[in-house]
Amino acid sequence: MTLSRIAREVKTSATLAITAKAKQLAAKGIDIIGFGAGEPDFDTPENIKNAAIKAIKDGYTKYTPTAGAPALKESICEKLLKDNNLKYKPSQIIVSAGAKQAILNIVLVVCDTGDEAIIPSPYWVSYPEMVVMAGAKPVFIETTDKENFKITKESLAKALTPRTKLLFMNSPNNPTGMVYTEKEIREIVGFAVEKGLYVISDEIYEKVLYDGVKHFSPAIINDECYKKVITVNGFSKVYSMTGWRLGYAAGYEEIIKAATNIQDHTTSGANSITQLAGVEAIKGNQDSVAKMVSEFDRRRKYAVEKLNRIKDVSCLLPHGAFYAFPKVSGLYKRKISGQTVTNSFDLVNLLLEKAHVAFVPGAPFGADEYIRISYATSMANIEKGLDRFEKFLAG
Repeated sequence: MTLSRIAREVKTSATLAITAKAKQLAAKGIDIIGFGAGEPDFDTPENIKNAAIKAIKDGYTKYTPTAGAPALKESICEKLLKDNNLKYKPSQIIVSAGAKQAILNIVLVVCDTGDEAIIPSPYWVSYPEMVVMAGAKPVFIETTDKENFKITKESLAKALTPRTKLLFMNSPNNPTGMVYTEKEIREIVGFAVEKGLYVISDEIYEKVLYDGVKHFSPAIINDECYKKVITVNGFSKVYSMTGWRLGYAAGYEEIIKAATNIQDHTTSGANSITQLAGVEAIKGNQDSVAKMVSEFDRRRKYAVEKLNRIKDVSCLLPHGAFYAFPKVSGLYKRKISGQTVTNSFDLVNLLLEKAHVAFVPGAPFGADEYIRISYATSMANIEKGLDRFEKFLAG
């Protein structure tokens, strides 16, 4: 059987794969503590759920325009102006079935076969696969905890070639929780646009911030950045609406029109009911967001402090999102529970099978010396899971 290039080259999502394996073990009655999924454990706020119920009762159950319901696009424009000081018209917005689809739309719009897309590493696992789908080549700029997992203008300059077309920026970052400062973003994105690159600014964790850190959207830097930067955001993380599948992209009208043409022939747009719920999410009471972030902050501090007490494990304190990204390579090349661990996959599989704790290996994020731990789970689970981790390593 001969499958397509895309089918042959695109890899399975490591985050979804580890979650599936953990669920299989749990189905057998094994008590698994899961730190894998990037999904808040909070329920969707009641006002948002009620807006969806009202939409159903009002008969808002038909197709919307491909690029999104007018009411939602207008609400997104208001949000971008209020929160990010970015002025867009509804014609510059595309609503998609999650931020993931919005990003893929843009990649397919700006990348041709043979182009190169620069991806700072560690990176969200789907970025390289999206570039591969477009027939382009992912080019990675590696960073470590020594650089706070951040690229610089200088490291970007070294990665440029005549084929470079696109730069991915993700702040707050998945998997590291790192947040770029305004100064850093101005230097990096300003330079990228000066060199003719498009920039996808993935801002899905925009409001999940700690320690007084501020978010900055690069499309505001200057007129050229406004034309070349595509801002992507969504509802999954901030409003705990992962299963609702709702995201959006904002950018230059020509880019958004092309993305809409692509979406015409895929999903035809996001769920109509979800879109009206999205209007309420933006316009309604925001207290739930502050409460959720406050609880994430409590869990973050506990998890990182605990991780740093474990021998041969070290972890930076993240300033955004809901992930810790501890360095665990100090555990490699030694026997744990009778098995020799040589990489992040070995360690994660051993911990899942023997300690019944589910982490995500760092290798699929481009950082094999690390593992990702999501603290978007209860404090009880965090305490229990990290205790298991520590005791298992102690032998």
